[in-house]
Amino acid sequence: MTNSKGNRDLIRAINRSIILNMIKNYGAIARAEIAKKSKLSPATVTGITANLIQEGLVFEKTSGDSTGGRPPILLALNPRGGYVVGLKLTDKEVIAALTDLEANIISKDKVTLSGNTPEVVIGDIVGLIKHLLKTKSVDRDLVFGIGLGLAGIIDPQNGVLVKSPYFGWKNIPIQLLIQEKVNLPTYIENDVNTLTLSEKLFGGGHDTENFLVVTVGRGVGLGIVMNGQFYSGDSGGAGELGHTMIMKDGPLCECGKRGCLEAFIGDPALLKEADEAFRKGLLEYKIQDITQLTTMAQTGNEVAQTIYSTAGEILGWSVANLIQVFNPGRILISGEGTRAGKFLFDPMKEAIKKYTMPELLPYTEILIDEWGDDAWARGAASLVLQEVFKSPR
Repeated sequence: MTNSKGNRDLIRAINRSIILNMIKNYGAIARAEIAKKSKLSPATVTGITANLIQEGLVFEKTSGDSTGGRPPILLALNPRGGYVVGLKLTDKEVIAALTDLEANIISKDKVTLSGNTPEVVIGDIVGLIKHLLKTKSVDRDLVFGIGLGLAGIIDPQNGVLVKSPYFGWKNIPIQLLIQEKVNLPTYIENDVNTLTLSEKLFGGGHDTENFLVVTVGRGVGLGIVMNGQFYSGDSGGAGELGHTMIMKDGPLCECGKRGCLEAFIGDPALLKEADEAFRKGLLEYKIQDITQLTTMAQTGNEVAQTIYSTAGEILGWSVANLIQVFNPGRILISGEGTRAGKFLFDPMKEAIKKYTMPELLPYTEILIDEWGDDAWARGAASLVLQEVFKSPR
């Protein structure tokens, strides 16, 4: 008897997930069309959609086109049926965004870290969450949860930050520490993986089964989706593209090894190149930050342009290798580093053409995202939204 009830509950949960995802993916859709596409009975569709409407996740909207009879009532996802807080932790600040169920940002804020110990940083995170919810007067019953993206090796199943490249922390149960203070479901993941998840649910990867996300900026990351499934490796450490070796005994990387990709094209590496150019008298003044280097390239400084050109070619080698290893349908290039534009990406594209097998190159589309600082927090919000739309199977 118990097994029978359990099976019925599981089947109903699966059907609910199918219908909810269909409404999300198709936009406005009639009940009859849901039944036809899902192969579920009209009665099942009617019952489940009634519950979704009662929960506030779905609403009825303007009638669709009539084919002679009564115009159908269309169902659509109610973006304001719930809210999510997404956070991105950097080495200097926490960026937060309050989003609706379609990951649209309703409000955003950020705070500079007041220290670098786990206790202090978690206190800053919790304070920002509470401030954001209080400012928008959000009903906490409508908040589905908190998503946090951060650099490093993450064990998302147990909510543990295994290793942080910025703070030197190891094995910090950061998910539990936040969840206990805000009393809301909390999820953590590597920041590149959260960005990839956002692309899968709402962005440039929603219509393809096999795609990669390469992020460039302070570090170099890789998000992997194959056969429609997110891949994070056996221990959550997949995607450390920045720490693949490209030169034996090359420059020292922040991870402690030499010759990593990140030691050539990450922001700190580019600033070191600029500093060396200044010491040689090739630049008139010392570059203070990566924004200044980008501005110099954009205003015609040939030394700055050469620094980006060299980095772009090296990035192209690695992207070519990814194409040959994964054969993806699409590669999305994202991250703060995309602000360098053509100075980084024209050489990258040339290197990809030069070093990719010609039989494979035509099958991979390369897209470069327009970057905004909100993207990291929006990606973290997708950690929670994934749970909303996830099938129990």
